Amino acid sequence: MQDITRLFQAFVAPSIFVSATALLILSINVRLMGIVSRLRQYVHAKYDAAKSERTQEAEAYTAQISLIERRANLIRHSFLLALSSLAGTISSCLLLGLGLYWKNAAVGAAVVFVAAMICLLAATLYYIGEVTVSLSSVRDEARDSRFMDLGAPPEIRGHHAL
Repeated sequence: MQDITRLFQAFVAPSIFVSATALLILSINVRLMGIVSRLRQYVHAKYDAAKSERTQEAEAYTAQISLIERRANLIRHSFLLALSSLAGTISSCLLLGLGLYWKNAAVGAAVVFVAAMICLLAATLYYIGEVTVSLSSVRDEARDSRFMDLGAPPEIRGHHAL
């Protein structure tokens, strides 16, 4: 009976990190969805501008697409590292449980847990980098006269007011 109690105690500490990491992953996923949505919108708008021979508009979208792709790359790294951290934390929980019966597994659990926390730190740093780039890309877009001379945004062009 005491082994079962120790087993559950071994699971509790890393499971808190599982919950925290899962919330970070949820946040990163929402951000990634927004980036992908915006990228698709700009790619279609660029295609429409190029097809209609509006080269200045197409160039403006090309510049923004490049920035959005950079953001997508940062958030992808963050997402993969956070998922790796989650897998490592879950693995360390399992190894801690096994460590009750095989002492070397407990040492392995500590090593895996530290590696998972390093991945979580790296994921957070990539996330911070993406947030920083996202704010600068909005400022760049606001300063880009090619973008400001386009008229109505592409998602409302051609739609009539009700």
